[in-house]
Amino acid sequence: MSTSCQLPRKVTLAMVLRSFSGPWPGLAARAAELGADLEAARQAAKGKRLDLVVFPEGVLTAGRTGRAADSALPLVGEVREAAACLACAAQAYVVLPLLLREANGGVSNAAVLVGRTGDVAGIYRKVHPVAALGEAELEGGVSPGREFPVFDCDFGRLGIQICWDMSYDDGWAELARQGAELIVVPSASPQTLRPAAYALRHRCYVMTSTPRDNVSVFNPGGMTEAQRTEPGVLVHTIDLSHAVLHWSERLEEGRALTRVYGDRVGYVYSAREDTGVFWSNDPGVPIGAMLREVGLETMDEHIERCRALRVMNQRVRSLDV
Repeated sequence: MSTSCQLPRKVTLAMVLRSFSGPWPGLAARAAELGADLEAARQAAKGKRLDLVVFPEGVLTAGRTGRAADSALPLVGEVREAAACLACAAQAYVVLPLLLREANGGVSNAAVLVGRTGDVAGIYRKVHPVAALGEAELEGGVSPGREFPVFDCDFGRLGIQICWDMSYDDGWAELARQGAELIVVPSASPQTLRPAAYALRHRCYVMTSTPRDNVSVFNPGGMTEAQRTEPGVLVHTIDLSHAVLHWSERLEEGRALTRVYGDRVGYVYSAREDTGVFWSNDPGVPIGAMLREVGLETMDEHIERCRALRVMNQRVRSLDV
């Protein structure tokens, strides 16, 4: 079923823009730093339920020195307890990246998804760790992951990619195939072009968390829907039951819907891109129902209708010949 046919699903996201450079302060001090960011996110949410908080790549172990094996931490004992306490305090899902010491002695560049009640909801292990120029070792001895899991959260289906994963198409395509509605990117690189392109290509939301320059939310139209460029926390609410529409005269860049529904409908529209992302603010009415009442179609419906007409036209022309 198309997401536009579903009732509204508001999801409040938080992305942390902050560098954790410098010597590692110890687990308790680092947890306190992250806890302060989570509290800032809760305050910025202004009474809304916070659903998901994402920290930059490797944040829990940032500042630990030596090879990957020396820097990594196991997800047991005090580390596991600290992760659980952070999520419980925020009452939100938390994506907590770290160098993870595996039970078999290996090391992964990982992002742990911690649930609202402190449970480990899943772990993504970076499939594409990077090798520096002239080096034949991946990130100081990190082992690449092998899978692209999609996690079922209470707000929707979540995928994770980490930094250099942005340079490869396979993970994004697999997450989309599995129905990921939101893909988060804890990163050391504040890229915008690639995540925006993946959001457009796969019709999903993408959000980043980085140590510098910007943290951003890219919508399924490939547009930057929210962005922060100063250190701190960006909080933004999206609707996973959205519809992407291309330009049409009847749409009037969204004004046709506003005239009928007022503030019961919301959207971000770009005249430059001739594209908009639309959602319902009425908890009892899907955005798809609003579109049908006004006589509009989604961009994918528009594409498929034109494709069918083209095929039909080609068949007619072949008969004429």
